[in-house]
Amino acid sequence: MAQISAAMVKELREKTGAGIMDCKGALKEKDGNLEEALVYLREKGLASASKKGGRITSEGVVASYIHAGGKIGVMVEVNCETDFVARTDAFVDFVKDIAMHIAAAAPIALTREDVPADVIESERSIFRTQALDSGKPEKIIDKIIDGKIEKYFKENCLMEQAFVKDTDLSIEECIKEMIAKTGENISIRRYTRFVMGEGLEKRSCDLAQEVADQLK
Repeated sequence: MAQISAAMVKELREKTGAGIMDCKGALKEKDGNLEEALVYLREKGLASASKKGGRITSEGVVASYIHAGGKIGVMVEVNCETDFVARTDAFVDFVKDIAMHIAAAAPIALTREDVPADVIESERSIFRTQALDSGKPEKIIDKIIDGKIEKYFKENCLMEQAFVKDTDLSIEECIKEMIAKTGENISIRRYTRFVMGEGLEKRSCDLAQEVADQLK
């Protein structure tokens, strides 16, 4: 049995748009042969997730999640192409999982493009001060800041966050896997997260950690 490397999985995902676990499974099934794995995914209907990205999603589900005790509440709208898929248990459960993830992970934006420019500049300023105070050479500070900003996006933008129920997958990868399973384009359109007393006292982080702990 050939060893399946992360690079092989990445290459297959880039060629097919299929989910990471589907790519791993295909490579194992075909003993590491990339071309055979690609054909296998196409035969299974799993190799077209990225190609569905431009199709209109006008159906879907609005789901809510209320954390025990009513301290955190989330509403999220996830869209698909047909009412048929929107009504399936798999899709409804998926949307509920997204709502629970938002409660636990507290994203500040759907994508990195949605993060306000002033927020990014504020973070850059903080990172620059930290780097200078730590004695880092001036010539590498910009590179350090860029790396920290990338990490900031991955930790705070919903599509890039690691899924709380499976940290090997990002939310974007979870969506691609659902696209492969349903055969339809799927997108998270919007969400709202409420925290009891937010702005009045520092409870958001503690409550988010409590939700995350319960989901593990």
